[in-house]
Amino acid sequence: MMINTLVKALLNPSPHTFSGAILIFTLLFVFQKYRPKKVRISKQNQLPPGPMPWPLVGCLPAMLQQKPVSRWIHLLMKDMNTDIACVRIGKVHVISITCPKIAQEVVRKKDAILASRPTSFATNLLVGGTIFCPFGDQWKKMRRILTSEVVCPARHCSLYDKRADEANHLVQYVYNLCQSSKDIDIRVVARHYCGNVTRRLMFNKRYFSQVMPDGGPGADEIEQINAIFDLLRYIFAFCISDYFPSLIGLDLDGHEKILKTARKTLDKLHDPIITERIKLWRQGSSDSERETQDWLDVLVSLKDADGHFLLTAEEIKTQTIELFLASVDNPSHAVECILAEMMNNPDVLQEATNEIDRVVGNERLVDECDIPRLNYLKACIREAIRLHPLVPFNPPHQAMEDTTIAGYFIPKGSHVLLSRLGLGRNPKTWEEPLKFKPERHLTDKCSDVLLTEPELRFISFSSGRRGCLGVTLGTTMTVILLARLL
Repeated sequence: MMINTLVKALLNPSPHTFSGAILIFTLLFVFQKYRPKKVRISKQNQLPPGPMPWPLVGCLPAMLQQKPVSRWIHLLMKDMNTDIACVRIGKVHVISITCPKIAQEVVRKKDAILASRPTSFATNLLVGGTIFCPFGDQWKKMRRILTSEVVCPARHCSLYDKRADEANHLVQYVYNLCQSSKDIDIRVVARHYCGNVTRRLMFNKRYFSQVMPDGGPGADEIEQINAIFDLLRYIFAFCISDYFPSLIGLDLDGHEKILKTARKTLDKLHDPIITERIKLWRQGSSDSERETQDWLDVLVSLKDADGHFLLTAEEIKTQTIELFLASVDNPSHAVECILAEMMNNPDVLQEATNEIDRVVGNERLVDECDIPRLNYLKACIREAIRLHPLVPFNPPHQAMEDTTIAGYFIPKGSHVLLSRLGLGRNPKTWEEPLKFKPERHLTDKCSDVLLTEPELRFISFSSGRRGCLGVTLGTTMTVILLARLL
């Protein structure tokens, strides 16, 4: 485009093309003069090592040229042989971390300083929840509600029947597909099992409207799951406007349209149910005449010390979406990857089925009470989460004040990213990091394999203030999905 403008100015001079040519010559001169010549590899200015940024725009030119950006950052860190790197985009310092010890420093020693989240166009679509909310009173309120009322052990036990019903439905659905000689798409099966479970826990229903005769998802359920994965894919995807807020509305990446459409789809499906439930609880029968049947009942019926309803309709809608985002992605993706790896490693498949035969037998199906003894299956899940994360980075932490990490200066407002890909595949941590080896997670010291990873050698549920609250539910859904399909 620049060359075309210069040619037009030379061949057909006019005030408009001439002024455009002058502007382009000026920009080219500035960029050439200040063009980065080398990579910073020391603690220069105490910042972590990284590429020398352009004036004003930082590393935006490289970010636009190198897609996906996550791959560019990881290759940059590999070339520089560093476990912590700094890439400045606009005024924002983006800090990427691939070392478990440094990651532990982020979520433990510096957790109070790095407990916030940056705001963006995407997060503004989900105001009032917990996952993407900046640190503050709103986040504390919603986290307290989730911890004590929604994903607490008592609630998990009370909703067992709904989870068990969906596990049985999964088997029946796959059996129906086999009987009809249809190909079985594991991604569809896995994602919609997770969607069904979460829908039952949230709305006490499997389908929004039409019940499908084969037990599979209908049009509304497919639309919902697709919208959820669109949000997951684009909510922190290095959008230009995340670093240059003045560009919000121009949609230079095309992300804004996708995110708006996804939120609109979820509102269309969720809002009628939520509105009706609010009316039922707050304008209909008294609390004593009703019992909480699902998560939505809990969110709608909560009251403060003065007897006022605790959550607004918008807070309930946002938290509903976030609970779907947190429940659907990792279990379905992990099981899909495990089954793919087992196709390439028959010995792993045989060992997993042998364990089910030993623990469960052939007279019944796997149940939640079997989970503590299915250690090899849980080792397979840990290995899949380590080797095949759904997204390359965890949602960013934002520094609320100047701090240091691994001896480097981290300015206030920096985005600190824990690399799921880098931590899980770090050759300094893992022997043969690209090989699928569930045995590496089995040790004589541990009688019960857990999906959590407190040492952050990979990220499953993270930890600290921003750690996932649904460890028990996530473990249950993932193990049952894998075991039932096996």
